[in-house]
Amino acid sequence: MSTVVSAPAAGPSPVLPPARPPSYYVQQRLFQNRPAMAGLAFIVLCTLVALAGYWVLPDNSPDANNGIVQLQKEAPGFSATILRLPLADSTRTSSADNPLTIWWRGREPRFQEVPISSYQIVGDSVRVAPYQNHSALADQAQRYSLAQVAGRPGSSTDLGRIVREERLIKRTYWLGTDKAGRDELSRLLLGTRISLGIGLVAVLISLALGMAIGAVAGYVGGWVDSLLLGMMTVVWSIPGIMLVIAISLALDSKGVWTSFVAVGLTMWVDVARVVRGQMLSLRAATFVEAGRVLGLSQTRLIIRHLLPNMTGPLIVIATSNFAAAILLEAGLSFLGLGVQPPAPSWGLMVNEGFQLLGTEAGLWLTLLPGLAISLLVLSFNLLGNGLRDAYDPKTLINE
Repeated sequence: MSTVVSAPAAGPSPVLPPARPPSYYVQQRLFQNRPAMAGLAFIVLCTLVALAGYWVLPDNSPDANNGIVQLQKEAPGFSATILRLPLADSTRTSSADNPLTIWWRGREPRFQEVPISSYQIVGDSVRVAPYQNHSALADQAQRYSLAQVAGRPGSSTDLGRIVREERLIKRTYWLGTDKAGRDELSRLLLGTRISLGIGLVAVLISLALGMAIGAVAGYVGGWVDSLLLGMMTVVWSIPGIMLVIAISLALDSKGVWTSFVAVGLTMWVDVARVVRGQMLSLRAATFVEAGRVLGLSQTRLIIRHLLPNMTGPLIVIATSNFAAAILLEAGLSFLGLGVQPPAPSWGLMVNEGFQLLGTEAGLWLTLLPGLAISLLVLSFNLLGNGLRDAYDPKTLINE
């Protein structure tokens, strides 16, 4: 009698996790890093402010430079009543009213602004008592015709209504005013455009030069590598501030764009050394040998196959260079070698506040831009640390 052995019933097959690329685990580890996410959030906020530009500024005059001398060095939270007197050409229509022009360069003031402490409309004129600043001498009361203030002729009733509703405004300076009576909040917000702009330009220039020089040195090797490595060492040994001064003298110019280019030309060595080291370890890889056998040119091997394998280290060093560029620009502007006034550079604002230390206004005029620099640099450093941990090959293997 034969025994029939039945096969065990087939159970449900195990469900395997979906195959995911390494970039998925990089993103997950970065998103779980709270300090890095906090730094990224602050960077995004500053980027939005920089992109909005003059559209979001309380003072949208060019360089936020509309200063009222009578309101100089006022404390944060200060409010004042402003009488706006139309300028002679304020009614003309020009391309300066274009929204894109305002976004890029700001809007030329259309009014002469006079701070007042009180006013009284009498007949066809308005009598105002000028505001007395703690550092200003006492001025006598002034009288203006209603037609002059309103900017057009009309009856006393209509002109008085225009003056009360359109020419008299209440303005609050949430972060106070500087020594020229300019709105500190507007200049701080506009300063993000300069700081982020110089960081972006510096990173792009350093990546372009560093990747080109480092790739050639690491892939070609030999005397070319020795020559380029010697050039890197020489540039590395020169202080960055001396290079910026030399480049500014060579270009015979000092200004925003000169600072952008000069800072970028001093930061390519870090990128070149990283790319060279990565290239030395990858040029003997199997896929590179296969590309040579297939007859691929050196240029295509470097650009299409080798450089994309360095994305992680390059992103990390780019964030580090971004922070370093912001600090270098702030230091140069503090010394008067970078962005020139009246542009609202944070380093220049720290210098202006530093000159007033010992006075009541010196503390916050130095602290506010210094705090802005510290927070932005800290954010880039936190993001860079998070990217470094996320791209760490050991952590990716453990995933």
